[in-house]
Amino acid sequence: MKKIIECVPNFSEGRDLAVISQITDVIESVQGIRLLDVDPGESTNRTVVTFIGEPGPVAEAAFRAVQKASELIDMSAHTGEHARFGATDVCPFVPVAGATMEECAEIARQVGQRIGDELGIPVYLYEQAANRPERRNLADVRAGEYEGLESKLNRAEWKPDFGPSEFNRKSGATAVGAREFLIAYNINLNTTDRRYANEIAYEIRERGRWKRAGNIEPFYYKGDVVYFEEGKFADGNSDFVAGTFDDLALFYKEKYGGDLHERYRSIGLDPDDLIGRPVYKDGMFTHLKGIGWVVEDYHCAQISLNLTDYKLTSPQDVLEAARELAVKRGIVITGSEIVGVVPFQAMNQAGHFYLRKMQKSTGIPTRDIVTTAVQAMGLSDVAEFDITRKVIGMPVADGPLVSMTTADFVDEVSRDTPAPGGGSIAALAGALGSALASMVFNLSIGKGEFDARYDDLCKLAEKAQAAKDGLIAAVDADTEAFNEVIAGLRMAKDSAEQIALRSEVIQAGYKSAAKVPLQTAQLCREVLDLCQAAADLGNKAVMSDAGVGALMAYAGVQGAIHNVRINLPHTKDEAFIEKMAATLGDLLADSRAICEGIQQQVESTF
Repeated sequence: MKKIIECVPNFSEGRDLAVISQITDVIESVQGIRLLDVDPGESTNRTVVTFIGEPGPVAEAAFRAVQKASELIDMSAHTGEHARFGATDVCPFVPVAGATMEECAEIARQVGQRIGDELGIPVYLYEQAANRPERRNLADVRAGEYEGLESKLNRAEWKPDFGPSEFNRKSGATAVGAREFLIAYNINLNTTDRRYANEIAYEIRERGRWKRAGNIEPFYYKGDVVYFEEGKFADGNSDFVAGTFDDLALFYKEKYGGDLHERYRSIGLDPDDLIGRPVYKDGMFTHLKGIGWVVEDYHCAQISLNLTDYKLTSPQDVLEAARELAVKRGIVITGSEIVGVVPFQAMNQAGHFYLRKMQKSTGIPTRDIVTTAVQAMGLSDVAEFDITRKVIGMPVADGPLVSMTTADFVDEVSRDTPAPGGGSIAALAGALGSALASMVFNLSIGKGEFDARYDDLCKLAEKAQAAKDGLIAAVDADTEAFNEVIAGLRMAKDSAEQIALRSEVIQAGYKSAAKVPLQTAQLCREVLDLCQAAADLGNKAVMSDAGVGALMAYAGVQGAIHNVRINLPHTKDEAFIEKMAATLGDLLADSRAICEGIQQQVESTF
């Protein structure tokens, strides 16, 4: 799987569309970058840009964008409602697929250093990229905003992580960080009454709702003592007392041996100023923000949510909780929507969740799993949910060979070129064998006699799908490996040095051309085990499919081994040849025995 990273820079310009366009133009000028969204705000005078790509291109596009913003935006003349302290205010990197948070943090550090060194802009690292715990919170890093930045830079504790400590009047400062993917998720209700949306949002979001004592709203300060509006109730570490603030102070003294008034004054707070702050109880989920509103265009109330860490709080768990709360209030959830894009992993988890609820197989193609999630969550309720556009990081078979139609692929094999050849065909044969094994497992799921084996059958089907996908990838990998040999053969050979280098490259190419089909053979051998499991099920209606799957997998083993052996002599590495030959002999013997056993099982059922 490719490593896909999202970058969401925020620029302090939301009114001049020509400036915004110049910034997005330099982002799109980097090959391999996909611009997903450009969201300018006039009142905030701020534009949020979202783009994705592999690590290298994303890092380069981010730097170019910051560079262009520093040329076009003058912070000394900037006004807007949103907090900000730089032309490029924030630039977070987000892992989407195949990438880790630490990799994003490292990219943030690299880009931050370039911004500081090459552009002379002070840079602060925040969230997961922060070098100091006190700088993890963006609000703390940006405190004082642009107007307080010059003074802030003069304080030793706020020396930038990169770049000069001198005030850059035009560009301000930039916060560069790494964070989890944020999913903007809305749930629609069959009502236009906002109260229902708010009530459910308050129940499920992390901050929860205001605590209540009968019909009385409580109030608090976030210190170690929570108290209520004077003259009503007070709470000291969950022990309730009735009375005024003075009553609470007496309670505090008796329980903790201290003076509550002095306690607050010691931290610079006047107790009289603390009246009127609401106490919130914890909601059902962490890493979830939410509020209710009415969307006139949709003619419904909507629960608007931000999932700040979908790995800990998933969309499907939130949706199911909301459904239960809605039923209790006599209303119905009619569907939901994802604003922007969503990681494949989140949709894959949701699909698995709903397939298991339905007792359906989870060992189906990845796009089918995502489609299940889309249908179960009602994501096409308002507008079509385009999986290709909306789901990022989704594994796809996009090689030049596997992307062909069957007829075109067969024609390509038949032409007067050495590749694609037997290695690619062997991989395809194994992929078909694994697909048949998966089909047997999936056809068995849902049949009464196999209900007790639901979990086992799902695991087997998932393994078969994984093997199938690996072998489909090998169809193109085999051809690409042989291309290394062809590249070596085309190298110059006019001098002794050129001849030696050419020979070295050719031999290395033949090693790759041998290793790739070996991996294909080993994967086909695993498919034979899956076909054996399919045959052992005893489902006579699909026994022939298990047998054909085994024949295809064995053909894949044999064909791949042929391709290993034909390339071995050209490596001119005796130790390598000897080791590979021993591996091939055992692999072929085991595969033959398994395939023959399966054929006997199948034939005994006719």
